[in-house]
Amino acid sequence: MKQLTKAEEEIMQVLWQLGKGNVKSIIEAMPEPKPAYNTVSTIVRILESKAFVDYEKKGKGHVYFPVVSKQEYSNQSINKLVDNYFQGSFKSLVSFFVKKNDVNLEDLERVLKEIDKKD
Repeated sequence: MKQLTKAEEEIMQVLWQLGKGNVKSIIEAMPEPKPAYNTVSTIVRILESKAFVDYEKKGKGHVYFPVVSKQEYSNQSINKLVDNYFQGSFKSLVSFFVKKNDVNLEDLERVLKEIDKKD
């Protein structure tokens, strides 16, 4: 799976939230300052070429929808982060965040309990 640029990821975040939408609805859901119509249209076409979105024809326009789920992209991004910066070690990643974000033992225990519940 390809990596997204910041602008592409911002559009994907909106599409994941909306489920589907045309360029106008994507722009309306974006924070200020809103990008130009042509900018969003171009980015959506790039996302289509990267196989992140597809479209259905509606009247004279297109309604775009995500093909890659937010979870799929998140998993791939986290794995790439771990591989590139933590030599593939999730333990190193967690240790880094605990140290850099001043996580206390109580918070860490809560996280571990949440992880245990998921299994």
